[in-house]
Amino acid sequence: MNFPLYIAKRYLHSKSSNNAINFITIIAAVGIILGAASLFIVLSGFAGLKDFTLQFTSIVDPDLKAEAAQGKSFLVTNKELSDLNNLDDVIAYSKVIEDRVFIAFDDKNYPNAYIKGVDENYKNVNIIDSVIPLGSWLTQKTNQIVVGWGIARNLSFGVLDYGKRISLYVPKPGKGQITSASQAYNTFNAVNVGIFDINEELNDKYVYAPFEFAQQLLSYKDNQITSIEFKLKNGFDEDKMRDEIQNILGNKVVLKNRAQLNDALYKMLNTEYLAVYLIFTLVLIIALFNVIGSIIMMILDKKKNLNTLFNLGATLKDIRKVFFYQGVLMTFIGGFIGLGIGFVLILLQQTFSLIMITPSLAYPVSLKAINFGIVFLTISVLGIIASKIASTRITKHLVEIN
Repeated sequence: MNFPLYIAKRYLHSKSSNNAINFITIIAAVGIILGAASLFIVLSGFAGLKDFTLQFTSIVDPDLKAEAAQGKSFLVTNKELSDLNNLDDVIAYSKVIEDRVFIAFDDKNYPNAYIKGVDENYKNVNIIDSVIPLGSWLTQKTNQIVVGWGIARNLSFGVLDYGKRISLYVPKPGKGQITSASQAYNTFNAVNVGIFDINEELNDKYVYAPFEFAQQLLSYKDNQITSIEFKLKNGFDEDKMRDEIQNILGNKVVLKNRAQLNDALYKMLNTEYLAVYLIFTLVLIIALFNVIGSIIMMILDKKKNLNTLFNLGATLKDIRKVFFYQGVLMTFIGGFIGLGIGFVLILLQQTFSLIMITPSLAYPVSLKAINFGIVFLTISVLGIIASKIASTRITKHLVEIN
């Protein structure tokens, strides 16, 4: 039998004759429970916000994207495209042309847009057509475009307005003196057939157009593109796919996954996650000072019992273990209860939307196994440290006093 653990369990369940010590112990236990529950709820809430934020990237960003290693564009051959079609894990890929464009409509100008020319496979790679609340997706080999809410709002146009055409301008490549506006810009007229709504940044940035339309506007060659976007099978081996695609396209491209395409966003979210975790860990550390205090008060209250145990042959190390185990048990049990409370509250939020951001949008939360592990590990480590600090207050002089 583990003698110190047995005594620790007895002390944990027994009440002291001193009501003040009982009160301090209850406060310490409640602090652990609330600390664990709070940390779990906050991490789950942040995980929900992170998923909510990143869900927009899955709409417009592919699983893998091949971009030009140098310059804006690169050339791709029919053989390379054929080889890409033969890759087992590639569900679909889309050729893309992207560059800056000026938009004019009804005496208004918008200089901050980017045209994104996409081929007929683009809808198989991304789900952009699912976020078009007004109008529809474009048709290839036409002058149709689809723009974001921000661009449509700034230029004050809607959809299918054939009476007023939208003009797109791109500077012409080349050298020499410019004597007129027609020499300086390629100009095409277009009809807006849809308005997408993803987030403010993308709504103010992109104009989607048929591949050939963008190709002619930008004066690109038939085999000249700026990127290839890939939709891959679930559970694909990213390293393997990178190697296979790189072997086909060569060093003229660099491959990026969704996280790399949104590097700044991912870094910001991870930094915020770490900051939130550290802040609430500090709160937990403060709460665990109560554990140290309650154990020390218990040691003083049990001084006669400790003297008896010492006289019966218990070593100083064994007696210290009693209160070390008591603190660890209190922390573990409080951590489990706190996690249980946090789990129930998060489940209730997911099921019944108790907290709303807007009348139609519930506060997003997400249950993740890693958050259970992080909270319990944090509570355990801090509890062990607190218990060790408190148990070292027992000295030979203390247990020898009658």
